[in-house]
Amino acid sequence: MAELSTLCYIEKDGKYLMLHRNVKKNDVNEGKWIGVGGHFEKDESPEECLLREVKEETGLTLTSYQYRAMVTFVSGNGVTEYMSLFTADGFEGELIPCDEGDLEWVEISRIEELNLWEGDLIFHRLLLERDTFFSLKLVYDGHDKLIYAALDGKSIGLA
Repeated sequence: MAELSTLCYIEKDGKYLMLHRNVKKNDVNEGKWIGVGGHFEKDESPEECLLREVKEETGLTLTSYQYRAMVTFVSGNGVTEYMSLFTADGFEGELIPCDEGDLEWVEISRIEELNLWEGDLIFHRLLLERDTFFSLKLVYDGHDKLIYAALDGKSIGLA
């Protein structure tokens, strides 16, 4: 089964808006820190999904954003998710409480100190290192352990 989703790192003053997933029961992301985003609705483009999800989760309306990568997640549990990864540096509006967890502006230099998925660490670093679009494949073992990663079709070593 394949799923489609978006994820966005919204930037302001050297910080990313991060979501600490600490509310929902049986949340695959429980306890993790992630960007904001979510799953596509019928007939949406990546950009339409991005704008809707950011508005729903944060109250913000993006005014400047960039499509940065396609990330293929293989869960190891029979689900493959294709995630459109964005960064944004322009928005309007005021933050609202999120029903999926706590929103917090975190210094970009401190992101790696948070409880992140192993694969999120990889694409976070790539967003900082690369200006060009990339494709990243992340394969998990079904128990939250990253067992394989490939950047632009080529295997990369895992630390």
